[in-house]
Amino acid sequence: MLSRSLSNERLVRVQWGDCDPAGIVFYPRYFEWIDASTILLFEKATGLTKIRMMEKYGGAGLALLEARAVFKVASQYGDDITIATRVSEFRRTVFLVEHRVTRADGALALEAFETRLWTVRDPATGRIKSGDMPAEIIAAFGGTGSAPSPLGSA
Repeated sequence: MLSRSLSNERLVRVQWGDCDPAGIVFYPRYFEWIDASTILLFEKATGLTKIRMMEKYGGAGLALLEARAVFKVASQYGDDITIATRVSEFRRTVFLVEHRVTRADGALALEAFETRLWTVRDPATGRIKSGDMPAEIIAAFGGTGSAPSPLGSA
């Protein structure tokens, strides 16, 4: 479990369609799961669905700027995996997200990291641009900045 700031855990059962011909999870599936996990974390923090959160705070989206993963052990069809997610740092417009994926046997399957951007619509053009993270959302995560990463020593 990730610590020192609000986190969320979700259980995913690996389905046959999540796997490649070798019978292990096809890597893009992990990125789909961690993307959804980020949204679920924000919904937990704010008590709002993503759509309602965007409406309330004038946001356009949580744009993905960078995503990377370190694969440790394979997961396969039928495995139950837990995805633990937390925001490790909020900046003015950008926030950093960490994910740890563990198998039911406790093995660390994957560590993933995202850099995301709070976006808004330009009122003059309607185009999407960066915007300041709403202070109320940052406060909902229990902090105002960064927390030491428990993943740094892995």
